[in-house]
Amino acid sequence: MWEFLKAGGPFMFLLVTTSIVGLTFIIERGLALRWKKVIPPDVEDAVERCRAKEDLDRLHVVCNLQPSALSRLLTVAAEHLNWPKGENVDAIQTRARHEVAQLERGLVVLEIVVGIAPLLGLVGTIHGLITLFGDLGRTGLNDNAALARGIAIALNTTLAGLLTAIPSLIAWSYYNKKVETLAVEMETLCDELLRRFYRHEQND
Repeated sequence: MWEFLKAGGPFMFLLVTTSIVGLTFIIERGLALRWKKVIPPDVEDAVERCRAKEDLDRLHVVCNLQPSALSRLLTVAAEHLNWPKGENVDAIQTRARHEVAQLERGLVVLEIVVGIAPLLGLVGTIHGLITLFGDLGRTGLNDNAALARGIAIALNTTLAGLLTAIPSLIAWSYYNKKVETLAVEMETLCDELLRRFYRHEQND
């Protein structure tokens, strides 16, 4: 392994650093975007049970005990029930944009890794080929086997770049879709809460 990395030159070590950064954010986002962390079951259950203003205290307690993106959105909704529905929805949407931005935090790093890793690999390969042909030109060697070995070594960085980018691309696509799914579910729960209380007020 060390010989493989050493043969790739400085660009190979840049790719190793890039792959470590990518792996770090893949793990971190995987932990941060767990369904139970963003939408705790107890908070979801509290929303289902919240049918009247008397139930709001329990909802507040559950949201405070289990802080999450959904808890913060529900807190905004519950605290502004005395506002007109349109203004309450605007307040929730403002908070929701902030929460979604927090959920997407780190995904831009994966996007950068996806873009830069293959380019680093390609530059490393070109650098290796330039060095190889420069050495062959100076020594005047005409050894096809040596030439083939040199080209194979030069291509190592291209392989490493692709192996770094592909997992990051998969994770980036998956996490983007998961953030979208979580956002839709949180919006649905908030809408359900608002619909109950504003319909109740209209009936009064």
